[in-house]
Amino acid sequence: MKKLKIGVIGLGGIANFHIEGILASGDAEVWSICDCNEEALLAKGEELNVPPQRRYVNHLDMLKDVELDAVTIGTPNSNHFRIAYDAIKHRKPFALEKPIALDAKEAAILRQALADRPLPHMVCFSYRYKPAVRYAKQLIGQGVLGKINHVYSQYLQSWGIREDIPLVWRFRKDLSGSGALGDLGSHILDLTRVLVGETVRVLADAGTIVKERELLSGEGKGEVDVDDFCHVLARFADGASSSMSISRFAYGRGNYQQIEIYGTDGALVYNLEEEDTIHVKLVGDQQFRKVDIPASFTANQMQSFFDLLRGKGDGFDATIEDGYINQVTLDSIVQSFTEERWIAIKEEAIVNG
Repeated sequence: MKKLKIGVIGLGGIANFHIEGILASGDAEVWSICDCNEEALLAKGEELNVPPQRRYVNHLDMLKDVELDAVTIGTPNSNHFRIAYDAIKHRKPFALEKPIALDAKEAAILRQALADRPLPHMVCFSYRYKPAVRYAKQLIGQGVLGKINHVYSQYLQSWGIREDIPLVWRFRKDLSGSGALGDLGSHILDLTRVLVGETVRVLADAGTIVKERELLSGEGKGEVDVDDFCHVLARFADGASSSMSISRFAYGRGNYQQIEIYGTDGALVYNLEEEDTIHVKLVGDQQFRKVDIPASFTANQMQSFFDLLRGKGDGFDATIEDGYINQVTLDSIVQSFTEERWIAIKEEAIVNG
């Protein structure tokens, strides 16, 4: 079968993950690349043997290629909406990094565009492809925990502690939308939604620890106007109560996630640091025990994208609809910590989900 010709838009850090997945698959090839940084474009093009005529500084030129089968979009958040919208307009299937937009208004436009003209696509909520998450969903769906009462979640990193890191786009609201919340919290919100259900109201506190950083130009300092940490209390539609703690200032943490789910008949703890694991305590257990995860729950995000393009998706991939609901929740959390009050998630987002 002919390999899928994939264009990679954005050559920052996340692009390495996309490219690695393409190169590891027998179903696809890196056909073209795009980045506004011409030095990065040249270096990556030479590394991947992409010919000069398929290296683009403008994504619109790439999207006009009739041979191109699909694209991955791994640019700073501020570009997600425009590039995805253009991909829809040019009828190019896409895998889009999260969050899908800077705010719910932009997300709603993408949602409507795909409702009007459906197109294969994926939102890259990458932790959906962890075997532990997939197996946890099955266990919870089987009802082994009974009625869920509490969900406690954390996503902790430490890289923000370094004050010598300059004012990169992740520290600027106009380029990122929010800070640790959109970067890390969007993943936790997606995971808890997959595992437990819809969030219906939130109360949040957030703050900025390092308030100024050196400009990339080296000419003075600029304001950090996004959150370095965010803590959220929430209610799910079925009544369960939850808390979420996210931070880029958790000393010693690399990429630490934990979600604890407590029900009337059992408890489950998902953890990711070096590897993803599940521990459970069910009726009859004396203590929490590690669960062996069947090999059938192994998945790869990029291969799942190619399977989707081939019409063989497993139904677990996130869609723009999922991304829209995630963005509505992010916006509600920002509103909550800004106004210091409980915010109800917009009903239409949940109903349409």
